[in-house]
Amino acid sequence: MTASPSPAILWFRNDLRLTDNSALHAVAHGPVLPVYVLDDAAAGRWAVGGAARWWLHYSLAALAASLRQRGADLLLLAGKAEALIPALAAKLGAAEVHAGGLAAPWARARDAAIGDALAKDGRALCLHTSMLTDPERLRTGQGKPYSVYTPFAKAVMRLGDPMPAIAAPDRLRFAPAPANGLALDALGLLPRPPVPDWAGGFADFWQPGEAGAQARLEEFIGDALAEYPIGRNRPGEDGSSRLSPHLHWGEISPRQVWRAVRASQAPATAKDTYLKEIIWREFTHSTLWHRPDLPDRPLHPEYAHFPYQRNAGAQRAWQQGLTGYPIVDAGMRQLWRLGWMHNRVRMIVASVFIKHLLQPWQDGEAWFWDTLVDADLANNSFNWQWVAGCGADASPFFRIFNPILQGEKFDPEGEYVRHFVPELAALPAKWLHRPWEAPANILRAAGVTLGGNYPLPVIDHATGRARALDALASMKRAAG
Repeated sequence: MTASPSPAILWFRNDLRLTDNSALHAVAHGPVLPVYVLDDAAAGRWAVGGAARWWLHYSLAALAASLRQRGADLLLLAGKAEALIPALAAKLGAAEVHAGGLAAPWARARDAAIGDALAKDGRALCLHTSMLTDPERLRTGQGKPYSVYTPFAKAVMRLGDPMPAIAAPDRLRFAPAPANGLALDALGLLPRPPVPDWAGGFADFWQPGEAGAQARLEEFIGDALAEYPIGRNRPGEDGSSRLSPHLHWGEISPRQVWRAVRASQAPATAKDTYLKEIIWREFTHSTLWHRPDLPDRPLHPEYAHFPYQRNAGAQRAWQQGLTGYPIVDAGMRQLWRLGWMHNRVRMIVASVFIKHLLQPWQDGEAWFWDTLVDADLANNSFNWQWVAGCGADASPFFRIFNPILQGEKFDPEGEYVRHFVPELAALPAKWLHRPWEAPANILRAAGVTLGGNYPLPVIDHATGRARALDALASMKRAAG
């Protein structure tokens, strides 16, 4: 008589899906207890931010519903996973805990501790990659991690298309939890009174969960992928994939996205352009894996001495979309309203924050962390360092975006600005991105009062650019 297999714990983290889930596939043959642990203490300052918590609430709800359809319940816990997971494994009699691997340094340290605790009890923590590439294996010819995107991308492309996605199981053998978990609402992920419901508009724009991810992928491939090389730079159009939060939370895997894009009828150039964005995401995660100080310290150490001039008023104007630069203000208001910002505009607002306003990139990184539904430690920290000129394969600091020309180039008719900065909506396109240059009668006819219902620029472009270059020169002199 063959002994029945011992139960296993399936520990969901940033892989909130059933399709193409290697950890789930590894345990689907036997009894399994799915669990999610909200562990803010281990993450510290990188605990899930406000907007992302909203997303997590509804993603967990969707995951729990999918599991119930297959005969299993999702156990929700809150607290220190380092204690909860080994204790749960012992009570359940689970020989193994399976989970998706994470690149965040705090998560890796926690996993090491949990793995040691389980091993002492004769159990094992089994981690599965949810990325296209393994950062420990994809290296240069000299055996070093890649630090430049282009050769990294070429190396990924040489690997060829990934294997087909793993189908979700039809049924699961559920191992009932040895103790009660929490109700979803008890995790406290949503805004609660007396805090205003700042996430009120999110649900009109987003559908968290695996089904929402698949629907968005199909919509993007059907409507926007063919024009992606142009559309991705036009914030006033629906030309980007908007898959970033779904990818961050693992509601869809990079492999699923890659293969769907390859199988589409879009031109090859459009496919390759989009897939390079997926590879960029891989590059940021690989960099975080090898440089765990990425979220906190510049990868180029001389930038630790950059003469930033922290200014609470300037930061507040930027956060509230009141800088006086319409494309910047539109982006910051879009961020607050939707928990997301168009990628082209992210670069512009970050450049203005760091270079025109001379604010530390870490402060901008922290604001994005709290306000983005797709806040991803690797992407967020890497991209802020990229704009600041201090990261891996970064844009040079002296590349200072002109927010006026950027607006005119990428939002030429002003659809984006008019939507998110309605006080400027009646201005002709000629003046929309530079309202302070508009004649008085034009401003009057459009109902715009500079310094009244719309601010003058916090600093004019020429002055901001000169000040930024002076600060760069000062840093270089100090570095010798």
